Amino acid sequence: MHELVAAPLGARRLVLRQGSGKALVLPAARFEELRTSAPETVPTWLADAARAQWNVDLTGRHVNEVLLLREAGPYEFSRATWELNLGCDYDCVMCYLGEKRFEGLDMNGKRKLLAVLRDAGVIWLQMTGGEPLIDPDFPEAYRLAYEMGMQLEVLSNGSRLYKDHILNLLRTYPPTRLTVSMYGSTADTYDAVTRNRGAFARFSRGLRRAIDAGLNLDLSLIVVRANAHELDDMRAWARSLGLKFREYANISPTIHGGAEPLPSQSPQFLTNREPFTGCPAGRTFFHADPFGRASICKVGRDPNIDLITEGVDGLVRLGSIAESLMLRTGGCSGCTLSGTCRVCRPMAKVFQAAKAPLQNYCQHGER
Repeated sequence: MHELVAAPLGARRLVLRQGSGKALVLPAARFEELRTSAPETVPTWLADAARAQWNVDLTGRHVNEVLLLREAGPYEFSRATWELNLGCDYDCVMCYLGEKRFEGLDMNGKRKLLAVLRDAGVIWLQMTGGEPLIDPDFPEAYRLAYEMGMQLEVLSNGSRLYKDHILNLLRTYPPTRLTVSMYGSTADTYDAVTRNRGAFARFSRGLRRAIDAGLNLDLSLIVVRANAHELDDMRAWARSLGLKFREYANISPTIHGGAEPLPSQSPQFLTNREPFTGCPAGRTFFHADPFGRASICKVGRDPNIDLITEGVDGLVRLGSIAESLMLRTGGCSGCTLSGTCRVCRPMAKVFQAAKAPLQNYCQHGER
């Protein structure tokens, strides 16, 4: 198995180590040297850099044994998210997925999709769901993505992290980041938010085992009406574990524009987002759903491109799709505040479809 991955990123040339957020930026000449010296031993400059950056000793080893060389994709895509499925072992009150059906590609389809992501030039891949760790294909799909040289982030509720086969997989093929959601600091609250008895016990056990395994872990503190009283305790717990954490308190409608999650919004934690100034969706980033359909992001899902039938070439249309989805239309057309709007147009559309209160997403609601 390779130790390092060399990959082109636009005009830059990077050397990465999977499981690490650090990178080496190479001059073009050095990158070409690696491309043409596969049978030779690791050059001194790379061995020295790898030792300094990752404390890895590559001295005297063959390049083709320790380095996976990635080819550039035909477009500029370097990042993607992939929902392995929409099924979940939780039924959280604020879930944006709506009906959580466990369906999607079989393992053969997942292999095809991963090959398309690799050939598109995706370097950073976020694997999510639903809950990705409950998918029986997760171990094989994760390992294959790793072998293809992708830097992997896994988004999970942590309910399966206590299982030996999951921990052994992540220890052997370490993710660049494992982000775990936290829904409370006590069993009563956590189980109520997830609507799953025993969820807190499984989460707590898995969290401790993941820390003990040395995984690169951080937490997402999800704040809703039912657990807002425990937020200080959730923060204290995260700090006591020595983990980085982020807080998410603004609750969105479902991806289909359903209003079901909105009553879980904790009013005192409804925060003003920063003005939306654009994003790389559909340009250097895209989202793939459980059926292998590519869209600009998790929210702007239509129109989409069937990557299983169209392959990499279909991605050429994502830029124009992104432009069309970002146009201010409907109730936002001609808005005098659109220059400082705090949500993108696809997000505004799902709020409008859900008939959400304006204060949840629009500055007009503040007047």
